[in-house]
Amino acid sequence: MPLTRTADLMNTGAAVAAFNVITLEHAEAIATGAEAAGAPAILQISENAVRFHGGDLAPLAAATAAVARASSARLALHLDHVESTDLLHAASAHDFGSVMFDASKLPYGDNVKATAAAVRWGHERGIWVEAELGRIGGKAGDAHTPGVRTDPAEAAAYVADTGVDALAVAVGSTHAMTERTATLDHALITALREAAGVPLVLHGSSGVPEAELRRAVAAGMTKINVGTALNTAYTTAVRTYLDTHPTTVDPRRYLVPAREAMAETVAAFLRAVSPG
Repeated sequence: MPLTRTADLMNTGAAVAAFNVITLEHAEAIATGAEAAGAPAILQISENAVRFHGGDLAPLAAATAAVARASSARLALHLDHVESTDLLHAASAHDFGSVMFDASKLPYGDNVKATAAAVRWGHERGIWVEAELGRIGGKAGDAHTPGVRTDPAEAAAYVADTGVDALAVAVGSTHAMTERTATLDHALITALREAAGVPLVLHGSSGVPEAELRRAVAAGMTKINVGTALNTAYTTAVRTYLDTHPTTVDPRRYLVPAREAMAETVAAFLRAVSPG
């Protein structure tokens, strides 16, 4: 199936889950999980993943796009947490329908300026652009530091000043959580959606319990980012296999259960985010 544009998925009004791709097995598992759940999904490659692969976007992007095109599910390709302008500009040559441009480490004014430039560049090429505020409401720390929350008025101003298509917001989740213990501020999600007027993105969804995800979607969250949960499934399956088969040297033996575990995780998240 041809690649689906992220904008086409996000403009339906329904929530969509986005999953991080690090290896070919991640991409294959996301496609398999989406097919099993009968739901669309977004495959996203982060700047960190590109760095892991030697800084060259082309091989991983080509492999991920090929997996997506071979799937019967509606799948979009997204470039995530991009800080490098060079990497941003590589998106249009590698089938990405969307980019998350991350200037959140910059002071607010510089963030707005850099993000607005990225949005102009993206929109000239039909690329949907996501961003995040970073340091929010005068509190020290990144946007997803525990306790930090996005201010609705600041979110509205940021969207107006940058023209972004979607906004990643801090409402109680944090990156790299290995246990699903996060509690979200659902009233704030509703207020942010009303104030910002664009789809909201939940980063750090791996640490959010299923019931909390369902409530977040009902409150107005649209794009649900999942990364660590796939890596946990992958690593747990590999460790379990090698613990019981310590003489194994063929990686295919343990990568099969790892890929299957990730696919099951993808399907479970998709069913939670877009049940039925």
